[in-house]
Amino acid sequence: MSAMTTNEILELIPQQHPFRFIDNILEIDEETIVSEYTYRLDETFYAGHFPGNPITPGVILLETIAQTAVVAHGIFLASLMMPKEEILQTLTVFTDARVKFKGMVKPGDHVTIRSTKTAFRHLRMKADATMFLDDGSVCCKASVAGIGVKQA
Repeated sequence: MSAMTTNEILELIPQQHPFRFIDNILEIDEETIVSEYTYRLDETFYAGHFPGNPITPGVILLETIAQTAVVAHGIFLASLMMPKEEILQTLTVFTDARVKFKGMVKPGDHVTIRSTKTAFRHLRMKADATMFLDDGSVCCKASVAGIGVKQA
């Protein structure tokens, strides 16, 4: 099998606008993935979190990390051992996380996510990831896990 391109991976991520939190994949190999996302000023969750002083909800930061570390990287790793047709029949679901929030992410902020695979076997993925703001400060760290399951 041959590895998918970053554009192919982005097309296969089941989460799409307005719920895909990856703009670009900057680097990817068997061990690491680096992605980026800019939280748009018009994201719907900002209207209620918190009116007048919005911040990105922690659950969205965790979702951003999971989409990079488990879904996108998992698709890439699966492409090294499965044909695209099988990957299209597989859905990656989030199973576990340990997360530490270290700073706020505001509307318009650009983040970079760097994730390192800690395990990948039988479409089970575990990874450690860090989310950085453009000034280099860490806003979130997480260990996340997921599994690829065949769709009915």
